Order: sequence, then C-alpha cells, then structure tokens
Amino acid sequence: MSILIIDERPDDAIAVLTLNRPEVHNALNTAVLEALAQTLERLSAQDDINAVVLTGGEKVFAAGADVREMADLDAIGIYRDARPGHWRAIAAFPKPLIAAVNGYALGGGCELAMQCDIIIAGESAQFGLPEINLGIIPGAGGTQRLTRAVGKSLAMKMILSGEFIDAAAALDAELVAEVTPAGETISRACALACKIAEKSPLALEMAKQSVLKTFETSLADGLDFERRSFTILAASEDRKEGIAAFLEKRKATFKGR
Repeated sequence: MSILIIDERPDDAIAVLTLNRPEVHNALNTAVLEALAQTLERLSAQDDINAVVLTGGEKVFAAGADVREMADLDAIGIYRDARPGHWRAIAAFPKPLIAAVNGYALGGGCELAMQCDIIIAGESAQFGLPEINLGIIPGAGGTQRLTRAVGKSLAMKMILSGEFIDAAAALDAELVAEVTPAGETISRACALACKIAEKSPLALEMAKQSVLKTFETSLADGLDFERRSFTILAASEDRKEGIAAFLEKRKATFKGR
C-alpha cells in the first residue's frame, strides 16, 4: 500500500507533510483526508513539534476532490460521508499550519490550503473552486473561507464562473501571504515554520485561536477572548523566560510551560 502522507522532519521542531497521490495530481479522496487528519492529530500531541508545513510537492498541491469517488455517492451516501469529520479534524489542528502551494490548488485542494493558517505560493500556483462545472458547489468550506479571505465580489466571480486566479492575483487579494519562485516555495515555508517554532508553544496556540475567533465572534467577544488568553499566559514559565531573555539580551528558550 502506498503512503498517502509523507511525514518528514527537516528540523527538530517542525514537520513537513506531503500529499502523495501524484498519479492523480493529489486528488483528495477519503483515505487521504483520513490519513492527513490522523497525522495531524498525532502531531498535535507531540511536544517537540511546534509548526507544520503541508505541501503537495514541487508540481501540484491538490487538483481537487476525487471525482470518481464522489460519483459513486447518492444523497444518503453524502449525508453519511466520513469526509466532513476529517475536514473538521484538520481545521481543529491547534499548532501553526503553513501551506506550501505549487501548481494547482483547486476545489478541495483550495479548500485545504485555506484551512491552513498561512499560505506560501509558488509563482506557478493556481487557485480555484471549479465545482460549478460539475453542477455542484464547494462542500468543504470553500464558499465561506474564500469569501472571508478575498471578499464577496472576487469570491462570487471564482465560485460562479469556476475561473482560477494565479499566484500574483492571490497575493493581491490577500488569499496568500507570500509568492516565491516555484523552486523555493517549500524551503521558504520551512524557514518560516522554523522561525515560528522557536516561539512559545503556548503563545502560538493562543495567538492562533485568537486570530481565528475573528471569523466566529463579534469584536467585543473577540477582544474578551484575546484578553483572557493574554491573562492566562501571564501564569506561564514561557512568559517569564521571554521577558528575562529580552532584558538580558539573549535568545529565549521556551519549553511550553
């Protein structure tokens, strides 16, 4: 059986996960989503891993859901589909998750990239939600996350027409954080992950949760969540270490306590 998710450690504090169905452009079937959800769940419990890079490799991120698998499902099959549970598990990953996108990130592939906290795109990257061409709509958060990322007008254009946008347009629309030469996308994502992984694991988790609250609550509730998180961190050893290191002009050594 082929390995659907390649799990590598280019640095002690980060993991690089690579979607591994190159023969079908990393189409996201149930088995891939389950393997990814399980891998992220395992990494969430590993105290030595502070950030994760998710990629499809140098040529393609993921060209969409596995249409052949979808075609076999009727309404009841879709209702009982295990994939929504896997998508929720991926979205619940508590540590920083960086997508390194080369080539196509379409349909489910685009939705997967948008579930990540940061997207680094290679110049070859193409983003799109072409489900309309199949007589369906995005079903893994695409209509919601894309609209929140790029605004109503561009999201409507992409979803209703099925047209793609390239990396430069994605950067202009704030869908991605950076654009790199195609051969440097994964290395740049890893460098960023390493920089992030040096920070306090507690502060990283609470910072991620606080930013995500922006999309779920009112400003008042979001500010309250932020303040409570800020207060909780005041009791941590990492806060004491961070302040001491700053005053002593040295690099902090965080332990997640």
